[in-house]
Amino acid sequence: MTGNDALTGAALLRVIGDPGSWGAGLPYALCVMAILGAHEMGHYVACRYYGIDATLPFFLPGPNLFGTFGAVIRIRSPFTDRRALFDIGVAGPIAGFVVALPILLYGLARSTTTHAPLQPGTIVLTPCLILELLYPWFFSLGPDVSVQLHPTFAAAWLGLFATSLNLLPIGQLDGGHMLYALSPRVHAVVSRAGSLILCALGLLVGGYHLMLFGVLFAFLGPRHPRPLDDLTPLSRGRRVVAFVGLVIFALCFIPETPRVF
Repeated sequence: MTGNDALTGAALLRVIGDPGSWGAGLPYALCVMAILGAHEMGHYVACRYYGIDATLPFFLPGPNLFGTFGAVIRIRSPFTDRRALFDIGVAGPIAGFVVALPILLYGLARSTTTHAPLQPGTIVLTPCLILELLYPWFFSLGPDVSVQLHPTFAAAWLGLFATSLNLLPIGQLDGGHMLYALSPRVHAVVSRAGSLILCALGLLVGGYHLMLFGVLFAFLGPRHPRPLDDLTPLSRGRRVVAFVGLVIFALCFIPETPRVF
């Protein structure tokens, strides 16, 4: 899957010098903010439900391929118990995925196929399981066919990418919160092993983002803040929700870093 708007220095200067073209990026920008905002608002609403002090989302623009480093909230008080930790952790990925899915379907419907060879500067977005399942419903793909992506598809792809990274069950990522709530002991083991697995997998498949996360969490270690009540186990219903989170992770996981052709 490809797009033709690579973030090069020359392209960036052209956009800055032509305010009339700024509106072309509006669908992408709005969809990215909707997905990332929904993710962080999921965390925020869950924090408010449990009486945990947290800020509203901050969006982090960045001079990279996608124009953003994501969004964050700051949680300023301890988690009350393992139920709160789990619910706050899982609320973000589920909310973001629910918003990303209709945007993804719209973007697929508006994207087109081409037989033209890839041009220098083309962005190649690698697929994940949910995309492999959906592509046959929208495109007749062959060895010499590529897809010209609609901007909303690129936004949804970024949302899936961010969702999968947040659901990694290590450290203090959302998936790490969920796993710690399920079992602090398993969380410590998985966090240590996960860093090595991410580095090895990233090296094997060209997933430089996985290598970066692996190195980062190897440095940070398996530390995780303990909830005030660290003894009360999770209910069966929350364990079912944990399985739903695992399914979303499997659908969204993107092992290969996007590249510019």
